Amino acid sequence: MAVTKNKDERTRNWTFVLYPESATKGWRNILDELHVPWVESPLHDKDTNPDGEIKKPHWHIAMFFNSKKSYQQMSEITQNVHGTIPKKIENAKGMIRYFAHMDNPEKYQYPISEIITHGGADIAKYLTASGTDKLQLLSEMQDWIDKTGCTEFVDLARYARENRFDDWFPIIATQSTIYLNAYIRSKRHKERES
Repeated sequence: MAVTKNKDERTRNWTFVLYPESATKGWRNILDELHVPWVESPLHDKDTNPDGEIKKPHWHIAMFFNSKKSYQQMSEITQNVHGTIPKKIENAKGMIRYFAHMDNPEKYQYPISEIITHGGADIAKYLTASGTDKLQLLSEMQDWIDKTGCTEFVDLARYARENRFDDWFPIIATQSTIYLNAYIRSKRHKERES
């Protein structure tokens, strides 16, 4: 007779929704006292139903544990703060990006800067542009360089840090410095020849 193993229903990453009107007073402190990384979305107070009606304001919460937690363990946490039924996070990057509706242009775009991390959560890797998004942002930067007559990389970097911190600056600081610097240098050299 074959022995069947029970599927492990536990997971490390969980999410739930919390409504301001029913949240336990001091709910952030309650979650902080767990000493685990967790992330709070901006208050979603501009989401709409398909009929255009505004949804009840709410926060999305993501919790990242070092070990697997059962539904029952997570349910106890959500009950303590009066959150909704917990759900497993299938894709952490997709979940964190959803907190600002980054990949849902048809929805209200919440500022990435309003995503709040707790307990040492590091979400930078989830927010970086990739693929087509990155190419579009690089194209915008090249247009800015041409439009403003930028001749030094430092000017682009300063502008990005002060005005486009959420989208341009991470690309400049971590991914495309060589390309953009070469573009500016080549543009400057070509203009001298003319």
